[in-house]
Amino acid sequence: DTMQAKAGETVRIFVGNGGVNLVSSFHVIGEIFDRVYPEGAIGSPVEENIQTTLVPAGGAAIVEFKTEVPGRYILVDHALARLDRGAWGVLTVTGEENKAVFDGVPDARPMKGH
Repeated sequence: DTMQAKAGETVRIFVGNGGVNLVSSFHVIGEIFDRVYPEGAIGSPVEENIQTTLVPAGGAAIVEFKTEVPGRYILVDHALARLDRGAWGVLTVTGEENKAVFDGVPDARPMKGH
């Protein structure tokens, strides 16, 4: 089963790292965390606009973000070699498309730079 949300909702994920000696670099592909509570410390200073957050061995973190478009968002440990060991999940977001955020049409302007 996957986790479910609707476009426009705020999602809060509690992430635990049960490992005994490796940190986790938690990331949701396609999202930026609006708020991160390092070490799961609600009431402590909050970090904002975080792409990937460290979760220590034996520790936790809490992340929050608002979903803006429907789709399947993959939750990963950015040590991507761990995908084969099951360190991933899926958040399925349903709802109305928001073409102001994402329309899926490639930009037709000529490429510049490298």
